[in-house]
Amino acid sequence: MNLERTNKKALFSLAIGGFGIGLTEFVIMGILTEVSTALDITISQAGHFIAAYAFGVVVGAPLLTSLGSKLSPKRMLFLLMIWFTVFNSLSGLASNYGILLVLRFLSGIPHGAFFGIGAVVAMKLAKNGKSAQAIAIMFSGLTVANVIGVPVGTYIGQEFGWSTSFFLVGIIGVLTLTTLQFWMPRMEASGNTPQVKLSDALKNKQLWAMIALTTIGTGGFFAWYSYIAPLITDVAGLDDHYVGYAMMLAGLGMVLGNFVGAKMAELFSPLKAVIISLSVMSVVLVINMFIATNPYMLMVFTFLIGAIAFTVSTPIQMAIINTAKGSEMLGSSMNQSAFNMGNASGAYLAGLPMVFGFDVIYSSLVGGILAASGVILAVAIFLYRKQRLRKSSEVALSS
Repeated sequence: MNLERTNKKALFSLAIGGFGIGLTEFVIMGILTEVSTALDITISQAGHFIAAYAFGVVVGAPLLTSLGSKLSPKRMLFLLMIWFTVFNSLSGLASNYGILLVLRFLSGIPHGAFFGIGAVVAMKLAKNGKSAQAIAIMFSGLTVANVIGVPVGTYIGQEFGWSTSFFLVGIIGVLTLTTLQFWMPRMEASGNTPQVKLSDALKNKQLWAMIALTTIGTGGFFAWYSYIAPLITDVAGLDDHYVGYAMMLAGLGMVLGNFVGAKMAELFSPLKAVIISLSVMSVVLVINMFIATNPYMLMVFTFLIGAIAFTVSTPIQMAIINTAKGSEMLGSSMNQSAFNMGNASGAYLAGLPMVFGFDVIYSSLVGGILAASGVILAVAIFLYRKQRLRKSSEVALSS
């Protein structure tokens, strides 16, 4: 009983870290105007801070996980959170565009490694058959940040200056460090050299296929989410303040979907759960294109899309870990890079129809196409594995 309670507290410390990461990743979107005014730059230039953070995640996830493979998971998580806390706090002191751009890049570097290592640690802390639920608890911090942390952080940044939002992230970082120190049990390091682990991961073709699946499939969600504000105001005709309500609805959906996805990963295989989730997401995104002019239906679908999108998170993380045998933490971290590549590519591709004069409503169609493409890739991976398993069985019988 004491061990179970200790493990639950350890999972909670990972969730607090996830909350801080979710807060810093998304609160910048709510205070972009304040940042641009304070630093005397344009809104589009301020948007570079979002891209810089995402680029930091993409670069840092495989690099730090590989370099830290000789350290124990607890020590590595602790060092990552120190980095996160320091550079997010320093971001609040930035006095110009160049300094903040560099600090946002550095702030993003530990993001993927923390979630990647944390997911593997969560599976080790879980009771038998409850690995998916353990990963979902870690990711719950990220989803709750969208419901509570981002609105609160945005309000604080608007009322007391944008810097306070980053100082708030720093406080969450200190809280995470404290709980990691006292609640996270010690675990042995994997023992493999960084070169061996990186080499194994780079040669794993199925791992690269899964990374592509994450990038393309989750890009469908970000294609829609990136343009949620103009969908609310320009298409549905609602006032600006409804954007905040819509984002909270999406966040509530994410909280629900996170735990539903964990249950799906337990009922089906993780890859089958991904196929189901992306299939439903593709259909709902296309339907959203046709109902978006109705404000009531749009709000309902905002909740639904948020929920369905996050049913993918835990199953796809588990599928990556199962694929990256011998390099689980590295593969898990690379998956976080893929999420951020999906964020960037989804937003870019969804913006292309508007470049050619089409309405913002077509962002949902682009999202549906990306999600459907993810389904095709996931089915191909599933069939390939099934064929390999059949061949292995035939060889075993013949011998």
